[in-house]
Amino acid sequence: MSDALAPLLELVRRHREPAVVQAVRSTAAAVVSYVVALRLSSEPAPLTAPLTALLVVQVTLYSTLTTGVRRVNAVVAGVLIAIGFSALVGLTWWSLGLIILASLVVGRVVRAGEFVPEVAISAMLVLGVTQVADTAWDRVLETLIGAAVGLGFNVLFVPPVWIRPASDAITDLAARIGTLLVHIGSESGNATTVEKAAARLHEARRLDNDISEVDAALRQAEDSLRLNPRVREGVLFGLVLRTGLDTLEICAVVLRVSCRTLTDLAKAHGDEPAFPPPVAAALRDLYGHTAAAVESFAQLITAQVTSNAEEAEGRLIEELETARTSRGRLAGLLPGQIDRHPAEWQLYGALLAEADRVLDELSVEKRSARLLEELDRHAHERRARHPRLARLRARLGRRGKAVVNR
Repeated sequence: MSDALAPLLELVRRHREPAVVQAVRSTAAAVVSYVVALRLSSEPAPLTAPLTALLVVQVTLYSTLTTGVRRVNAVVAGVLIAIGFSALVGLTWWSLGLIILASLVVGRVVRAGEFVPEVAISAMLVLGVTQVADTAWDRVLETLIGAAVGLGFNVLFVPPVWIRPASDAITDLAARIGTLLVHIGSESGNATTVEKAAARLHEARRLDNDISEVDAALRQAEDSLRLNPRVREGVLFGLVLRTGLDTLEICAVVLRVSCRTLTDLAKAHGDEPAFPPPVAAALRDLYGHTAAAVESFAQLITAQVTSNAEEAEGRLIEELETARTSRGRLAGLLPGQIDRHPAEWQLYGALLAEADRVLDELSVEKRSARLLEELDRHAHERRARHPRLARLRARLGRRGKAVVNR
């Protein structure tokens, strides 16, 4: 019995998560639209209404207001195409092809934008539930009911804010970068084969896919912050996460270059360790503290969710200072290594330069400067998009200052 109730209990525990909230909103909108359509439509099973509601209910309020009209146009156009083909030719293999082709063309005509495929999807779904031309107006009415209910749900019941999933994605990305750094540092004192070094290089390259997934989660979070009455300073939250992801992306790129350098060193040394024990220990400390700094940086930029900004910033500063100390010790040991292997001096120098780049990108000063630049850029873009509103704000600001001075 307890095993059967486990999924339900898990859903109750996670009822505040955005994905669960969105699922409940979509379900409720579909059910409400179906109930309304039962009263207003003569169809015994008006499934077009909940279908339209499911397509219209958006993940974020911003996407609802910006894409809702195009989505409704796509659904209505698909319904009308399905009604026309149902009255003329019915459903066959060749009529299905004509329906899809006509839907894609009409979707361009009605300017459905990125929802052009939904014209064909709506037409096929509607054609699947009815082939009776006499119910044409009922289908149009059901579509309008579903669209109205879907838009109403997005306005009255504001979609959830997706900051937490984006923050978790950034934290996971930082953890993967830190894990790779620790593994590279722990293997520096061993006789690393070319195959093993190449495997680490491929692991670093796979971080690009992780960054793409985090970027998609962050774009959804940025949309959920726009025009959302439940969120204050949404622009600032979005810019903090966006600039933080940019920094982690730079660190991932530099880490990939470092893995390439270590692979070249493994090729040059063959079966011998690329670094003697003192150099390997310094490199291990450098990468270990850099990994801790990366994770502390992720905690810092997601502090509006975890509420531990001061602790994360203090740990970040401490780890960066320790990493720079390890970097200095490594720089003092590398000249002796270069004397023994003069042909590899560029590779040893590249390791130091790449470490410097990562430590510089993670610094608190660099983060603050980048955030201020993004805030200024956003303010300039907003003034350029809405010049009259900017002039009105400036005028009200001058009048307010004059009143205060008087």
